[in-house]
Amino acid sequence: MSSAASVPSRPVPRPGVLAIEAYVPGKAHAGGAAKVYKLSANENPLGPSPKAVAAFHGADALEFYPDGSATKLREAIGKTYGLDPARLVCGTGSDELITLLALAFAGPGDEVLYSQYGFLVYRIATLAAGATPVIAPERDYHSDVDALLAAVTPATRVVFLANPNNPTGTYLPFDEIKRLQQGLPPNVLLALDAAYAEYVRRNDYEAGIELVATCQNVVMLRTFSKIHGLAALRVGWMYGPAEVIDAVNRVRGAFNVSAAGIAAATAAIEDAAHVEAAVAHNERWGSWLTTELIALGLKVTPSVANFLLVHFPLEPGKTSKEADAFLMERGLILRRVDSYGIPTALRLTIGTEEANHALVAALRDFMGGSHGT
Repeated sequence: MSSAASVPSRPVPRPGVLAIEAYVPGKAHAGGAAKVYKLSANENPLGPSPKAVAAFHGADALEFYPDGSATKLREAIGKTYGLDPARLVCGTGSDELITLLALAFAGPGDEVLYSQYGFLVYRIATLAAGATPVIAPERDYHSDVDALLAAVTPATRVVFLANPNNPTGTYLPFDEIKRLQQGLPPNVLLALDAAYAEYVRRNDYEAGIELVATCQNVVMLRTFSKIHGLAALRVGWMYGPAEVIDAVNRVRGAFNVSAAGIAAATAAIEDAAHVEAAVAHNERWGSWLTTELIALGLKVTPSVANFLLVHFPLEPGKTSKEADAFLMERGLILRRVDSYGIPTALRLTIGTEEANHALVAALRDFMGGSHGT
């Protein structure tokens, strides 16, 4: 019988849980400014489809549980992309699906692999499952297939790859994604996180549908939070092999997507015109912002998503930390990316025309002035 001294005096989380650094969202408030432009969370500046808003308001039978299988939404997704609804599962944002994949396919003694600047939730989900996170280095802010494959061990169970990646905005062409899949052992699950896929207009890009259709160890994750403008409703979806979908359905919550989320997302995915308007806005203003920021002497990582990673000088008065404080005073909220290991940069969501002009004007003042301590 163990001694009383060996018994903890309170409930103790299992090993690894307290090693998790909680995810900190981008700031949403800036004190003192007359008008605030939130450019920290990669939200759609056009907002949601009016049809989605109408569907949201119509979902008012609040006393009833939602459809636990999100049947209507899965059917709408299937129709839009030509997919079998039985191979789709919906979640509370793609974040939940990332966590469920880690819980279902990895645990103590297993490894989960992702790239150096991969989405922070990959680490959180890995540690929550009791598995060990493994990080592969990137090249010039691009995921490196050779580095990922070199990091695979017999303990590897899941590889998470954001394509395009957040916070860098870079992507891997489809040939590289296929090379990664072909180099993985068949028991390793490749999870392609395509949260920003709708924004990409490159001939060599594919979100992952083709690979999932032909492989038993690949899934593709998508979200309604970005181009569809439904971040507040938290709706995501995943396409995968029947066996993977079955496993995730066994560990997810029975009613994990709300009735309002199902209704709004169904209407959103059926409104192709709104999606195209968002893409056109992003193409126009992403290009404009990149040109303007480079002209100010800043470095911008080429992005195919709805945000830019902007690199600041190291000299006092011009640093990213000082820029962040300066912009906050002007009511412009960007995202610090220190937690990603990029302390010299800020991530900028492409905003409305007004917000974009305000940002460039503020940065022109910042780069032209003296802000040293």
